[in-house]
Amino acid sequence: MMTPQDSETLTRVGPGTKMGAMMREYWIPAASSAEVAIGRPPLRLMLLGEKLVAFRDAKGRVGVMDQRCPHRCASLFLGRNEGDGLRCVYHGWKFDVEGSCLEMPNVPAHQDFKDRVKARAYRVFERNGLIWVYMGARAEPPAPPAIEATLLPDPWRHLCLVQRECNWLQALEGEIDTSHFGFLHAGHLDPATMSPSDPNYYTVLNRTPEYHFAETDCGTMYAAYRDADAANVYWRFAHFMFPFWTLIPAGEFATDIIARAWVPIDDTHTMFFMLSSRPILVPKLLPNSSDWYGRWRSADNERNDYGIDREAQLRNENFTGIASIHLQDQAVTESMGPIIDHQLETLAPSDLMIVQTRRRILRAVEAHASQGTVPPGVDQPDVYLDARGGQFLTPRGVEWRDAYRQKLAVATRANALAGSAAAQ
Repeated sequence: MMTPQDSETLTRVGPGTKMGAMMREYWIPAASSAEVAIGRPPLRLMLLGEKLVAFRDAKGRVGVMDQRCPHRCASLFLGRNEGDGLRCVYHGWKFDVEGSCLEMPNVPAHQDFKDRVKARAYRVFERNGLIWVYMGARAEPPAPPAIEATLLPDPWRHLCLVQRECNWLQALEGEIDTSHFGFLHAGHLDPATMSPSDPNYYTVLNRTPEYHFAETDCGTMYAAYRDADAANVYWRFAHFMFPFWTLIPAGEFATDIIARAWVPIDDTHTMFFMLSSRPILVPKLLPNSSDWYGRWRSADNERNDYGIDREAQLRNENFTGIASIHLQDQAVTESMGPIIDHQLETLAPSDLMIVQTRRRILRAVEAHASQGTVPPGVDQPDVYLDARGGQFLTPRGVEWRDAYRQKLAVATRANALAGSAAAQ
């Protein structure tokens, strides 16, 4: 069981918190590039509890800055996107994407001091359809993480964003808990009616996997294993990667390149980013609105019981009565409350990955807070390239790390797909 102090450390991400300070050492995916268009009004953007605005100037550059104008703190969300900057509608002060004040039109020229005024703006870069923000204190940001799914080129790159109304940690922990799949997502399936070629067959045949666990240079990993038949073992490999990334065993290890980020909007709201080499089934979403939580909201949510069909549940057509895997995960993690009370948990051996990942994160957070230790992966972006999630069979007797390395050595990689795209 976690102590209340550890729970507070892990779940709170705003300015001045230990976890928030560590997360700010990393490049953070903040929005889809398509959300911020040239000349269009600014976007309200909440990130790690900070209220920001994002806009794209006439040259295509993206600015992300504090929503408060540094003059009188009026909201720059109300501002005008004019050519080379964003103009506050209160007194007309104008700021470029780096936060520099360009104009101070309500001040006489001989009293102008715009060169000494700066809006708090964060460093930004774009890659493969995502806007990334660095919120840390370094004069020069670290290199972006080489997470394979974020390097996928068109036409292999598929992107999905969905907001979840709960703390980032409980959302992420649903990803690194493999035993729930045989119940929450596949509890209605009968292995007697399934073929071994079905990707869910072995998960349903044996709903009690055992686990290997290891720490990695960029986080943690597990290997869930089950006897497949007399000759083979069925493996499901997955990773947690600092600060909030998961690689899940949702497809074939050799060919599927998937990464998912659980980015804290604030302590009780999370933005889910999924990048994949195969098409993504996107849940039905509500129209976006301009409020702080108005982006990428599922149409089925707590207010309509996630569209649950009790008759389908009773007929065992669907174990939960909730239509999709994404919604099933959303329902259970949001049902825990905005921030789970960890004192009420009863953890089991099947929660090995969750327990050890919490310990790994806590060590990194405390080392960063007390000693200034650089968090894992910040200055070694390539360590992420050795991580892959997925499922496969191996002959009995192959050591689990050897099985992983052998499969990784022959897997399709993003750089190969990039080369194929360039040749087309």
